Amino acid sequence: MIRAVFFDVGEVLVNETREYGTWADWLDVPRQAFSAVFGAVIAQGRDYRETFQEFRPGFDLKAERERRAEAGQPEWFGEDDLYPDVRFCLSELRGQGLVVGIAGNQTLRAEGLLRELNLPCDVLGTSDSWNAEKPDVAFFERLVVEAGVPASEILYVGDRLDNDIRPAQTLGIETAVLRRGPWGHILRGETAARILGEDFEAKCLFRLNALAELPELVAKHNTGSAA
Repeated sequence: MIRAVFFDVGEVLVNETREYGTWADWLDVPRQAFSAVFGAVIAQGRDYRETFQEFRPGFDLKAERERRAEAGQPEWFGEDDLYPDVRFCLSELRGQGLVVGIAGNQTLRAEGLLRELNLPCDVLGTSDSWNAEKPDVAFFERLVVEAGVPASEILYVGDRLDNDIRPAQTLGIETAVLRRGPWGHILRGETAARILGEDFEAKCLFRLNALAELPELVAKHNTGSAA
C-alpha cells in the first residue's frame, strides 16, 4: 500500500531547459555545445557539474551562482517552467488521501521559488534545508521522517537511476522512474547497467513516460494491495 508519494524536482516537476541555457550564456558558449557536453558527461557516468569544468577549469558552481545573483541573473524558475502534468498529478494524488511531498537537491533559493508556486503538496524540502544531498541515504532517511509512514509505504518519483532510484531502493522505498530530461533518456538500459552495475529500473514499481500516468497506477496498486 502506497500512503505517501514524494517527487524529485529537476526534470520531474521543473523543466530545467531555461536554467541550463542561461548557464551556457553565462559561460559564453553556444547552448547546443553546452547541451552536447552535458549529455556526454551523463553518458560517461560522471557528475553533471563536470560539464562546467570542460568549458572553464576550476569552475566553482556555488561561487558562480553568487556572482550571477550579484549581476542580476539569479537562479530562477516559475510557473511556465513546470511540466504541464505536474499540478494535475499532485492534486489527483492528494485527492486519493495520500501524503504528497516534494524533495530534491535544490538550493534554499530554489526552495523559496517552489513555495511561491503554491503547489498542492504536504511536505516540501531540499538538500540545503535538510543538510543532506542525494545520493546520500541520509536524504532519504529524512524523507521517511517527513512522510510519517514506513519506508515501504512511500513512493519516490525521480528521473535519475543513480541519484534518485538507487538510494531510495536501498532504504526499501518504492520507486518510479520518469523518462524525461537528460538523465531520463540517457541513463537507461545498457548505459545505466554499465555505469551502475545493476538494473535498478527493473526494480521500480512503475516506469513512467509522464506524471499524468501516475495517479491511476497508484490507485490500481492500492486497490490490489487492499484486496
